[in-house]
Amino acid sequence: MKQLRVKVLAGLFVVAGVLSWAGARLWESFGTLPSVPLAAPVVLAVIAAVLLATALSLRARLRAQRERRPGAKGVEPMMAARAVVFGQASALVAALVAGMYGGVGVQLLGVLDVPARRDQAIYAGCSVLAGAAVVAAAFFLERVLRLPEDDDTDTPAQTA
Repeated sequence: MKQLRVKVLAGLFVVAGVLSWAGARLWESFGTLPSVPLAAPVVLAVIAAVLLATALSLRARLRAQRERRPGAKGVEPMMAARAVVFGQASALVAALVAGMYGGVGVQLLGVLDVPARRDQAIYAGCSVLAGAAVVAAAFFLERVLRLPEDDDTDTPAQTA
C-alpha cells in the first residue's frame, strides 16, 4: 500500500481551490452565490475526530501488544488495512473539499461588509481548517500503522 503524499494532497487542494474560485466568480456574475453550509466544517471535524480516535486506539493496542501485557488485544491486519484506506480516502476527499471551500472563501473576501457573506466566509475558512485536521489525522493514523522496515530484503537468499 502506498503512503499519502503531501504533494498530491496539496495539488488537489490548489486545483480544487482555483476551479471553485473561478466557478464562484462566474456564478456570482450571473446571480447570487450559494451559501456555504454550517454543516461542512462540522462534518469534516467529526471525520478528523474519528480518524484521531482510531489512531490513538490502535496505537494503544499496538503498544500493549509490543509490551506483551496480559490480556492485550492485538490488531488484525485487515482491520489495520481498512483503517489506513479509510484515512487515505478521507484525506483525499478532505483536500478536495477544503480546496473547494477555500476557493469560495477567497471569492467571499471581497464582500465581507455584508454580514451574511462574512458568516459564509467564516464557515468556508473553518471548513479549510477542518479539512487540514482530517489530513493531519490521516497522516498520524498512517504513521501509527506503518510496518517496520525489513533490513534483510536486499540480501540474496543463501543456499546450503
